[in-house]
Amino acid sequence: MNAIKPTIVIVHGAWSDSSPFDAVDSLLGSDGFTVTHFANPLRALGDDTEYLAAFLQTRTSGPVVLVGHSYGGAVIGGAAVGNPNVKSLVYLNAFVPEVGETILDLAGHAGPVDAGALFDMAEFAGEHNVDLYLKSEAFAGGFVNGLPEELAAPLFAKQRPITYAALSEPAGEQAWKTLPSWYVAGSEDHSIALPTQLWMAKRAGSTLTTVDSGHLSMTAEPKAVARIIIEATATI
Repeated sequence: MNAIKPTIVIVHGAWSDSSPFDAVDSLLGSDGFTVTHFANPLRALGDDTEYLAAFLQTRTSGPVVLVGHSYGGAVIGGAAVGNPNVKSLVYLNAFVPEVGETILDLAGHAGPVDAGALFDMAEFAGEHNVDLYLKSEAFAGGFVNGLPEELAAPLFAKQRPITYAALSEPAGEQAWKTLPSWYVAGSEDHSIALPTQLWMAKRAGSTLTTVDSGHLSMTAEPKAVARIIIEATATI
């Protein structure tokens, strides 16, 4: 690998902040990598993508590896377009859309999504939009399944909502068509069905690793995830 270590930029998904990556951060840092996190707004896919693109221009220099979890996968794929410093993409239990697809399209690939059963909905006054929070049962069974209670409970307390608009906005151009990518799929993921993850990874031509975890593979299997991210830096 080249002596120049890239900056690793991590983009969290919906219903979370960057804390599920704490163990991965430590492992990457101990190997000499600079890791920075993007505070994903979770407001609108196009706006979130443009914000990440601006963040990369302002907060990084030199080669970059982008890592996206869940909804963050759609954000990194769009933000990397046209940025020559982004050398590779790593998708963790992530949505990898084609141009024109929405997160809801992909989430429903394996079957219809019952929004009423999954979400508590908070309407915005005057914005004709709603924030979606995962109900406690959906959070426990689909988002943090497989994690011990001492890890799962704080994540539920701190969950960050995503707007319905973000999930229903068509994706723009995606960089996986031109950049090498890696995909980590969770075999016990109850948020994104495993067949959907495998289908997206194959379509993107990603190097695929399947781990025995739920949706938060970076928390359940940090060594495996860190290893894949380091593998993605070998392209530089």
